[in-house]
Amino acid sequence: MMENFFTYLAVLITIIILIPLYRVLTGPLLMDRMLGAGAIGTKTMVLILIIGFIFNREDMFIDITLAYAVLNFIGVLTIAKYISTRTRKRK
Repeated sequence: MMENFFTYLAVLITIIILIPLYRVLTGPLLMDRMLGAGAIGTKTMVLILIIGFIFNREDMFIDITLAYAVLNFIGVLTIAKYISTRTRKRK
């Protein structure tokens, strides 16, 4: 019963990921794309945890999720730093 619930929840979150994906693909600003990518990363972390519950291996998938969260955070910081230095060079 709970496996079905988590499976439906995983499908629902996968569909919800399409909303910020549209923002990443269409823009119009680079900052909009960056926020969309961050939202996709957050929803993906939740999806990984749900998959861990489906396979009854929460301990392993929590470690994977933490690693993904760190990579997502570093990626957002790198893009923000790139945007910051690019705008300073234009002035």
